[in-house]
Amino acid sequence: MTVRTKALFVHLLTATGAVWAMLAMLAAVEGKWDVMFLWLVVALFVDGIDGPLARRYDVRRNAAEFDGVLLDLIIDYLTYVFVPAYALFKSGLLPGWPGWTAIIVINFASAMYFADTRMKTRDYSFSGFPSCWNMVVLVLFALHPDRLVSLIIVTVLALTMFVPIKFVHPMRTQRWRQVTLPMTVGWLFFAGWAAFVNFHPESWSFWGLAITSLWLLLAGAAQQVIYGKEG
Repeated sequence: MTVRTKALFVHLLTATGAVWAMLAMLAAVEGKWDVMFLWLVVALFVDGIDGPLARRYDVRRNAAEFDGVLLDLIIDYLTYVFVPAYALFKSGLLPGWPGWTAIIVINFASAMYFADTRMKTRDYSFSGFPSCWNMVVLVLFALHPDRLVSLIIVTVLALTMFVPIKFVHPMRTQRWRQVTLPMTVGWLFFAGWAAFVNFHPESWSFWGLAITSLWLLLAGAAQQVIYGKEG
């Protein structure tokens, strides 16, 4: 198999995210939240491996007729933002005006964030919360906090999308990668398990989700405090 063929297959792998997004949306419309999140976890896994493969086979050079960055952004918006926002509202986690406010803010602000040319820092971290609403909403489903707590979490994260606070990229941020990468793999495992048991309140996966989520949420800010803004 030639390098060009491998590069094209990477684009095809990325494009499967549209399929996982559609399957997740169909499950969400039917209120099958566990199935929806299982498809979103699959999409998240694909998103985690297609980037390294794209760089390995240099898709910009060997399959330049397709814009991998644009394709990735389209898929990410569907799986990271659109489907999770729908689930947040329709599930009843944020009903009424807080729910309406949340889905409008999440979708509008995320669209602007995805188009922001300043979203990446020099060390390939994210500047501002990187619109990972799929992860946030899954944790809310698992932990099922009070509605006010959920609203505060969504509001704070939406505001931090445009504040220069670092959030680590699980695959590309080199500093503390030896911890961040296992934490990311752990999050995927705990998230998949939580969805598999249909978010049973006594599942041990919730503790794993809480610990790994806190690391992914706070590691970048901790690096800024320790090493400075450009650290």
